[in-house]
Amino acid sequence: MSENGRFIAAKWHTVAEVAVLLGFGLSKTKMLIASRAIRSVKVGGSRRILPEWVDEYIHRVTSDVA
Repeated sequence: MSENGRFIAAKWHTVAEVAVLLGFGLSKTKMLIASRAIRSVKVGGSRRILPEWVDEYIHRVTSDVA
């Protein structure tokens, strides 16, 4: 909670959160990140993914279907 009493919204997701959002397993999500299908950054020892990058992946995958 911030000083003004509001909760701070998450600015980025963990790999596990992205897996849940996409309905994928953790291994598949890690593979997509390793292959750079989903963009990510390393913060300390952890990977983080911006919500826009998840949206980019979904758009790219669904635009191939049409």
